[in-house]
Amino acid sequence: MSKEEAKKLAGYKSVDDHVTSGMVVGLGTGSTAYYAVERVGQKLQSGELKDIVCIPTSERTKEQAESLKIPLCTLNEKSQLDVAIDGADAVDPSLALVKGGGGALLREKMV
Repeated sequence: MSKEEAKKLAGYKSVDDHVTSGMVVGLGTGSTAYYAVERVGQKLQSGELKDIVCIPTSERTKEQAESLKIPLCTLNEKSQLDVAIDGADAVDPSLALVKGGGGALLREKMV
């Protein structure tokens, strides 16, 4: 399995295992989170997910979600999230996840 296939599998599985209808969902930013956003859009379009609202952690994720017709809001509108899906930039030996210093870091930490 290629690295890109593994990212897609992880993104899809995170949505399949942790997102259900009626939730408020944080949408992360990056190469793995891209696939989670894609999966949310697929499941909304198919009718498998209903009545969810998502909070994007970056402008890029917001644009992707809007293109997929995913309902969005801000943290000011919904401050209680049911789940947030994002990738990690590194994992240490004790399995602690590390976020990088990218342009979306502040919003990612807030969500």
